[in-house]
Amino acid sequence: MKTVIETKNLVKVYNGGVAPVKAVNNVNIKFNEGEFTAIVGPSGSGKTTFLNLIGGLDKPTDGEIFIENVDISKLKERKLFDFRLKNIGFVFQSYNLIPVLTAKENVSFIMLLQKMKSNEMNKRAEELLQAVGLGDKMDVRPSKLSGGQQQRVAVARALASKPKFILADEPTANLDTQSALNLLDIMARLNKEENITLLFSTHDQRVIDRARRVVTLIDGAVSEDVNK
Repeated sequence: MKTVIETKNLVKVYNGGVAPVKAVNNVNIKFNEGEFTAIVGPSGSGKTTFLNLIGGLDKPTDGEIFIENVDISKLKERKLFDFRLKNIGFVFQSYNLIPVLTAKENVSFIMLLQKMKSNEMNKRAEELLQAVGLGDKMDVRPSKLSGGQQQRVAVARALASKPKFILADEPTANLDTQSALNLLDIMARLNKEENITLLFSTHDQRVIDRARRVVTLIDGAVSEDVNK
């Protein structure tokens, strides 16, 4: 198996409040290409911080993060932005859709940043929305979509850049059972068919049941790492 993500002695300390908080505590871990991993643990265990570090949304206090042999913790802001744009798709609990844009425009936004040709961009946005079951909602703005529909738009947007990795932070937390299962079916299919590496932070047993590896964080450190 090819290792595509590796952290070495990864530490993140937040200095606000009464005392420093070590949100990520000396994590050494590897993820292989095509893995579907659930990052679990109680609230405050460091799941979201760990995912944000992997995704280059936050800088480590100490340690290294290698993605395909690139130490992203050392990249300057512009190069880090470009690296994320080309390699990583994000799915957030709060959807983070742009309210004034339609579903199709939200999906197209990443490709616009990539300077993709207009006809290619439109075709891919339409194909992705069809793939997540929203072919009839392309011209609808987020406020007119249900939570499950908004999350599927977010998944389509995450896939727009043809990423090698998708990082999802509690992606099913605000969804009803059927919407969550539909979303997980889509992600599992993409994982299998396109070999996209998936890392989900989650409390959701439905996600944990689908994942093929479960990493448990307690107080920012890996307490358990189980392959199913």
